[in-house]
Amino acid sequence: MAKSKENKVISTLWSAGCGSHGGCGCEIFVQDGKVTRVEGDKNHPFNQGRLCAKGLAIPQYMYHPDRVIHPLKRVGERGEGKWQRITWNEAYDTIEKRFKDIRTKYGAESVIFCQGTGRDIGGPITFLMYAYGSPNWVQVGLAGHACYTPRLGAMFATQGHYSVLDASQMLEKRYDSPEWKPPKYIIIWAQNPAAGCHDGFFGHWIIDCMKRGSKLITIDPRSTWFTTRSEVHLQNRPGTDGAIALGMLNVIINEGIYDKQFVEKWCYGFDELKERVQEYTPEKVEKITWVPKELLIKAARLYAKNKPSAIQWGEPVDAMPAGSVVAQAINQLWAITGNIDNPGGNVIARNSHGVTTYPFSSAELTKLYGAELVKKLNEKRIGANDYPMIKNFRGWVQPDVLINQMETGKPYPVKGAWIQTSNIIGGQAADPRRHYNAMKKLDFIVCVDLFQNPTSMALADIFLPACTICEKESFRSWWQPLGVSVKAVDGVGEAKSDWEINLEMAKRLATNPIKYNTVRELIDDRLKDGNTNFEKLKAKGCWEYPPEGHNTRPYYRYEKGLLRADGKPGFETPTGKIELYSKKYEEWGLDPLPYYEEPKESPVASPDLAKKYPLILTTGRRSPVFFHSEHRMIPWLRELDPFPVVEINDKTAEKLGIGNGDWVYIENTRGRVKFKAKVTPTAHPEVVTAPHGWWLPETDGRSPNFFNTWDHNINNLTSMGNQAKSGFGGTNYRSSLCRVVKMEGGKE
Repeated sequence: MAKSKENKVISTLWSAGCGSHGGCGCEIFVQDGKVTRVEGDKNHPFNQGRLCAKGLAIPQYMYHPDRVIHPLKRVGERGEGKWQRITWNEAYDTIEKRFKDIRTKYGAESVIFCQGTGRDIGGPITFLMYAYGSPNWVQVGLAGHACYTPRLGAMFATQGHYSVLDASQMLEKRYDSPEWKPPKYIIIWAQNPAAGCHDGFFGHWIIDCMKRGSKLITIDPRSTWFTTRSEVHLQNRPGTDGAIALGMLNVIINEGIYDKQFVEKWCYGFDELKERVQEYTPEKVEKITWVPKELLIKAARLYAKNKPSAIQWGEPVDAMPAGSVVAQAINQLWAITGNIDNPGGNVIARNSHGVTTYPFSSAELTKLYGAELVKKLNEKRIGANDYPMIKNFRGWVQPDVLINQMETGKPYPVKGAWIQTSNIIGGQAADPRRHYNAMKKLDFIVCVDLFQNPTSMALADIFLPACTICEKESFRSWWQPLGVSVKAVDGVGEAKSDWEINLEMAKRLATNPIKYNTVRELIDDRLKDGNTNFEKLKAKGCWEYPPEGHNTRPYYRYEKGLLRADGKPGFETPTGKIELYSKKYEEWGLDPLPYYEEPKESPVASPDLAKKYPLILTTGRRSPVFFHSEHRMIPWLRELDPFPVVEINDKTAEKLGIGNGDWVYIENTRGRVKFKAKVTPTAHPEVVTAPHGWWLPETDGRSPNFFNTWDHNINNLTSMGNQAKSGFGGTNYRSSLCRVVKMEGGKE
């Protein structure tokens, strides 16, 4: 029988399959009801036809033989790997009964709703959680919630809105837009942009700007493609980025090369900031950071004297000892130079068209669910009463407080968990064994995912199979543009979309009636704030930018009264200005001004420990073919990045008797893991770097092995309980001490 013609479906990628935080336009090719290939959509302004390896490999992801495509119920002990196929109705009925029983006996707060990152999961999981009545939405084990939230909190407290590097992504015509200017200098701070799509940002936009004249300044302990093309590379000691920001502020303020007119009109607390940064001289910063003072001064001058310039930053900023404070200081660099909401600077980023994909902040929660519900939820939300910034900024649980509460049962017990898009013990959690031991005591756990992983094998009682991005409808409003994802084929097997699963469970568990009968009704209800709906966006190619004059379009909105709720010029802060002296931080009992805090574990803070563990370990190095702990089973991608690899300096390796390709132990006080050595002269002699999220899906997934996660997940060497004073940041993901020892024979 002859095959049918190949059809093309236009869509937007933001979910299972591609992973990542992007929002790339794609062309999904379908033949005989099956996806044959996925390519970039050249008409989509986000990626302009380009697509990463993860996107190209989606067919392998969709039709992988190990993908779970039917609901499963555990029939043996947890971890035994014994599963029974069940119907969706049986799965739904079981979950409904168990969660209702927990709510009746212990209260809805005793069930935590756990998500990972990347997929469009924030909307479905919070929708279900608030329907059930729990306040506890969390990325379990993400110590200090050190992934974008500290940066977002700092920007919220400093300028009232979030900012991103302006690579023309807010404009339909992109680089041909007459109002846009390329940044003269881009500071890439603690990030390797091309290794992935970070927080609604396409990494190759940096290269696009470079082609149009942008020059680079990089701040990174590693050597990357971008650092080798930089005019200045500040190769700092991990964990000391706050001192660099304060040193640059010192130079810019004392040399008078800040934007005096902008500071006078639009900034509050300049004199206080000027006084604070006096102690952070280039000489002092050099001693703290390893960065020569001449390079620090050069970087500060180039950035301040060349307007417009912009800063693109990464997750390591969040993981500093005082992540929200480090982010505050960096935010102040673009503030005092007037590089905010200007073409080629750090443009204000708001949800496209004012549409909320999921409630990102306390303000959005209030808009969707009402102030009274938010107030009620905050009374029981884990960590909210410990940290005012947690309580008043974003609807997360504080993860370091959560692990203590799971272990102690105080002030109330945690009895159940809904885990969706999250590989806790094989991915994000610091000290994963501690989380495993705590969570296996829970009464009932549901996992929603596409593949079995260490967490689902170790903990799940029910496994619900979810869809890839090609098998479902969804929507996206993270910055620009507003977009929708179109269902190209039916779900493989019995897999359902996260939205479909959660809507059904919300109807069954809600204490008040759910007004939506279908996922499409829910999506259209969210899209109505943008005066559009799913079909209209689909007809336009699955994307749309807000109209001229809309408050989610740049530039200079602070001059036009487009940022404040009262319509007055200025910023959405207590003073109406960018607060270099933060009134919000002051209200929350935090230092209103930035400062430097030494990592708790470092050659400076713990010199005796450094004698035994002389190397600084920084974890979380990104791979361009994996997203966190996803994709290790995909043939094309695993071939490109087959092993967990630790980068080590060639001279350091020689002293330790380690050759390139040798298997080694990375060890510290918390344990040891096995990695393959990549010996390179570009690594700093005192620093080793390793990726996170490694597990081996080709190995035994049953207890105690759990796909070798105890052997290869670098997070086994990290710990909880290091959170910053704000509750955000303060982890040792990026700056802990270790030693590297060659395994016997150098073989694994």
